[in-house]
Amino acid sequence: MIPLIELTSVPEGLLEIKEARNLHTVLPHPTLLTLEGHHKEALFVTVLLHGNEDTGLFAIQKILKKYRNRPLPRSLVVFFGNVYAAKEGLRRLDGQPDYNRVWPEGEEPQSDEAHLIERVVRRVTGKPLFASIDIHNNTGKNPHYGCINRLESDFLYLASLFSRIIVYFETPKGVQSMALAKYCPAITIECGKPHVSRGIEHAAEFVDSLLHLSAFPHRGPHTKEVEVFHTVARVTIPERFSFGFADADTDIRLPEELEEDNFKELPAGTPFGWVRPGSGARFEVFDDAGRECFDDFFTMEKNEIRLAKRMMPAMITRDLKIIRQDCLCYLMERYAMPQL
Repeated sequence: MIPLIELTSVPEGLLEIKEARNLHTVLPHPTLLTLEGHHKEALFVTVLLHGNEDTGLFAIQKILKKYRNRPLPRSLVVFFGNVYAAKEGLRRLDGQPDYNRVWPEGEEPQSDEAHLIERVVRRVTGKPLFASIDIHNNTGKNPHYGCINRLESDFLYLASLFSRIIVYFETPKGVQSMALAKYCPAITIECGKPHVSRGIEHAAEFVDSLLHLSAFPHRGPHTKEVEVFHTVARVTIPERFSFGFADADTDIRLPEELEEDNFKELPAGTPFGWVRPGSGARFEVFDDAGRECFDDFFTMEKNEIRLAKRMMPAMITRDLKIIRQDCLCYLMERYAMPQL
C-alpha cells in the first residue's frame, strides 16, 4: 500500500523547494494538504500527477507564500501526486501506472496507485467542494488551454477563466477532472512546457481567482468569447514498431516539424509520417468508444501516412519516451456550442 500523508498546515521547507526533484525531502510520499479558509467550500488542486510537470508545484508555492501571514479567502486542498517520479524527473516510473489514469473508472483499478487515489477521493469529497483544478504541462509546443469533461455552464465558465481555448474530451477515462466532475465543476489546465515562468504565473493567477470567486454565474461564457474543440481520436504507436524523427532508421519516421502543427487545423493530405517498406508499421487510432479507427483519420499512400480529412492535432511532442508512455497526439474538431 502506498502511504498517504495528510497535513493541515504547510510543512517546513515546502516553500523553499526549488526543483520538483527535491520535493521528496519534504514530502516523501503522496500528500494531501488541507488548509481552512473564509469560504468553507474548498478548492481542490492536484499537482505532479505527472512527475516531470512541475508548474503546479511552483504555482501552489506562490499561493502559499502570498497567504502565509493572512487567511485564505477559501479553503484549499492540494494533492501532491507522484513524488516518486518527480524525484527522477519522469512522467511516471517504469512499471508504474499513470497517476492521471487511475482515478475512479480508470485503468488498473486493483493497483496500489488506484487504491491510493480512492482514499484521496474519499477524503476530498467528504466535505462540499467549490471547484477542482488539475494542473499539467505539455512536453510539446502547445498554447495554454483548459480541458473539461462536461459541456455545462459552470464547467465552461471555469475553463474560460483560464483560457479562451477549451478542449472537451470523453476519453481517456480515469483522469482527475472526470472523477471530480461528479462533485463540482472540474478542469484540467495545460500550462505549456515545464519550468517556464509564464505558465507558473498563469496557473497561480487562476488558482487565486478561484479562491476569491464567491459563486459561478447562471450562464456560461458567450460563444464568441471561447473556442471549443472536441477530441475525437487518440493516436498511438504500437510497441512493436520503432519510431523516430527525420532521418531515423526506424519503422515509422515522423516529420521533423510535426510538433509545430499543434492546435493548427490541417487539411486532408497533410503528411504525418513515413513507414519502412515491408514493415507493416502504422499508427493505432482509437475513438471515444475505444474502437480502432485508423482508416477514419489517415490514409497510407506509397508508405506515407497522411491525414484523411481536415483535423487539428494537440499534444504532439518530440519526446520519444512520452510518446511511448502516453500517445503521439490527440485529434480534435471544432465544436459548435449553443449559448448556455
